[in-house]
Amino acid sequence: MVKVFAIHTAFALVEPLTVLFKENLPGVKLNHIVDDSLIQEVIASNNTVTNQVRKRLLNYYISAVDAGADIIFNVCSSVGDVAETGRTIVSIPLLRIDDPMAIEAVKTSKHIGVLGTLPTSLGPTASLLKRKALELNKEVELVEGLAEGAFEAVMSGDKETHDNLILKASENIADKVDLIVLTQGSMAHMEQKLAEVCGKRVLSSPLSGVLGVKEFMKTNGLI
Repeated sequence: MVKVFAIHTAFALVEPLTVLFKENLPGVKLNHIVDDSLIQEVIASNNTVTNQVRKRLLNYYISAVDAGADIIFNVCSSVGDVAETGRTIVSIPLLRIDDPMAIEAVKTSKHIGVLGTLPTSLGPTASLLKRKALELNKEVELVEGLAEGAFEAVMSGDKETHDNLILKASENIADKVDLIVLTQGSMAHMEQKLAEVCGKRVLSSPLSGVLGVKEFMKTNGLI
């Protein structure tokens, strides 16, 4: 049985990803490594991925290999740039949850909105989109939108305020873009609502990320 180790910096996507893997990859053994102190340290460090965070995350990748992982699945977009480094130090495939979303966005749109609830997620997602655009020989123009206070609201249990702030932030950038990508998987439940309100296509990462793992496994004869 193929073993996939999902590396998280928060607990929000543990259950949703477990469900998505059962639905789409029932023959795969999914394991989770979660350290929510990582994202807390990033936020406390003025939204900077510190050397300590980078080192600990890279160690989790190595630990996954030691535990028998066949594939590492990096879940947090805020540390996406660390995942790129991780690919150079582990001997197994390291897939990012937001890679398929970024590829789809670049293939289908030039003017892309990058919407998040944490400043830490905007930069890595923008970098990913630019990198995919370069790989695909596409030109893209990015417009960033930050739903300030939304992350703090959901952390305090106020999901309604979290969702309303995301809606407001999306409306601020909608007229400048053709498509909006949600930088955090925890925002995926807003995908349809945002599309209805803004009249623009909206992409999120959890399902497309899992389907990306499935496609990778098919291509490489793992299923």
